[in-house]
Amino acid sequence: MSAGPPTNTATTKGRATFDRDLIDGPLLPAVWRIAWPTMLQNLIGGLQGVIDHAMVGHYVGYAGNAAIGISLQIYLVVIAFISSLFIGMSVLVARFAGAGDEDRVNRTVLQAFLVAVALSIGVLAPVGYFAAPTLLQLVNAAPNVQVEALPYLRIMFLFGMGMLLFYMVGGALRSAGDARTPLRLGIIVTVANIVLNVILIRGLGPIPAFGTTGAAMGTALATGAVGVYAGLKLWRGGWVVRFPRGDGVRLEWDIILALFRFGLPSGVQGVAMNLGGAMMLGFVGSLALSGQAQAAYAVSYTELFAFITWTSAGLTGAVATVAGQSLGSGNPDRAARSAFEAARIAVAGAAAIGLLFLFIPRTLLGLFGMTDPVVLELGAQLLRYLSVSGIFIAVGLTYTGGLQGTGDTRSPLYISLVSQLAIPLGICFFIQRFSTLEPSDIWRAIVAGHITRCVLSVWRFTQGKWRSIEVHVGAARR
Repeated sequence: MSAGPPTNTATTKGRATFDRDLIDGPLLPAVWRIAWPTMLQNLIGGLQGVIDHAMVGHYVGYAGNAAIGISLQIYLVVIAFISSLFIGMSVLVARFAGAGDEDRVNRTVLQAFLVAVALSIGVLAPVGYFAAPTLLQLVNAAPNVQVEALPYLRIMFLFGMGMLLFYMVGGALRSAGDARTPLRLGIIVTVANIVLNVILIRGLGPIPAFGTTGAAMGTALATGAVGVYAGLKLWRGGWVVRFPRGDGVRLEWDIILALFRFGLPSGVQGVAMNLGGAMMLGFVGSLALSGQAQAAYAVSYTELFAFITWTSAGLTGAVATVAGQSLGSGNPDRAARSAFEAARIAVAGAAAIGLLFLFIPRTLLGLFGMTDPVVLELGAQLLRYLSVSGIFIAVGLTYTGGLQGTGDTRSPLYISLVSQLAIPLGICFFIQRFSTLEPSDIWRAIVAGHITRCVLSVWRFTQGKWRSIEVHVGAARR
C-alpha cells in the first residue's frame, strides 16, 4: 500500500477539525490512514532502540544490553498504572469525536494531562527511585547487570514525565483522527534521542562517556523537550485537540472517574503483561548461563520482536480509533468489521518480519554488537520461535484494539491474566519444579501464551457484547 491517502481533516479558522471519513468512508483505507503513521513511528522508535543496544553492546558489552532490557521491562510495569488513564482518554476521545462533540474531546484531554502530571511527579519519580534496587533483585538481575541497570532505571523514573506526556498527546491526537502529527513528533524524539545517545554513550570532546547511563539521559532529554512543546501546543491550539479555554483549569471528577473506569482495567492488564515479562526474566535469570540468556532475551524479545509488536500496536490504535468513532456515530457494524480489516494487514507484516528472524537471526543479533557464541546461539533459537509467535500476537493485538476502542477494557485484562501470566509462567514453574528448566522451555512457553491471547481475543470480540457499552460523562457546559 502507499503511505496513506490524504486525510479529510478540514480546517476551520486555522483550527483542524475531525476527519469524518473515518466513520463514513471506505473502511480499509480508514484503518490504514490511522495505522500507517503509527506503524512508521513505532518502527522509527524501534530503530532508536536498536541503536541504543548496538552502541551499548559495543562500548559496554552484553551486560549493558541486559541492563537496558531489564530496566525497560521494570519501568513498563511501574508506569502501566499511570498510562492506563491514556487508554480511558482514548476511549472517551474517540466516542466524542465520532459524535462530533469537540468540547468534551478537549475537556477529556485536559483532565488526562492534569492527572498524568500529578501522578508522574507525586508517584512515579519518588517511588521508582527508591524502589529501583529492590526491583532489580526481584528479576534476578546478575550482579554485573545490576551495576549498569541501577542508574539507568533511576533516571527513567525521575524524568519519566516527558515520555508520559509524549504518549498522552499521541494517543489523544490519534483517537481524534490525526495520526500524522504524532508521527512528526515521534521522528523528532527519535532523531534527538539518537544524536544525544551517540554523544552521551560514547562521549564527545569534553563530554565523558556515560555508557549505559548515557542511553537513559538521552531518552529523558529528548522526550522531555518534546513533552514540553506538546503541552504548550495544546494550550495555544492549532491541533485537532487542545485544552479548552474560558472556564480556567479545574478538575472534572466525572471525566476523571471515567478515565480510570475505562482505563484502569487496561492499566492492570499492562501491569500483568509486564509483570509476566519481569517474572519471565526471573526464570531466565535462574538458568545456568543467566547473563548470556538475559542478554539474548533482551535483544531478541524486547528489541527485535518489538518490530512486530510495535507495528501491530499501530493497528491496535487504528482499530480502537475507527471502532470507537464508529460507535460514537451510531454505526456498530462498521466497528465490528474494523478489527478484521486490520488483522489482514497485521498478518502480512508479522509474516514478513518473521522470515527475517528465520533466515538471518545471527546477522540481526550482530547489529547489537553481540559476538559471544553462547548469546548468539540462544538469541537465534529464540528468534526462530518468535517468527511463528509473531503472527498470533499481531492478530491478537488488533482484536485487543477493537475491544478497547469500543470500551470493553476488562476483557483484554482477563485474557492477559490467562495468556501472559497463568500459561507461560505456569509452564516454566512446572518444568522447573519437576525437571530442569532449559532456555527452549521458556521460549515455548512464550509462544503458548501468544497463541492463547490470539484465540481468546478474537473469540471475545466476535461475541459483540461491546455493542451495548455506553458513555455518559462530561455533560455539555451551560
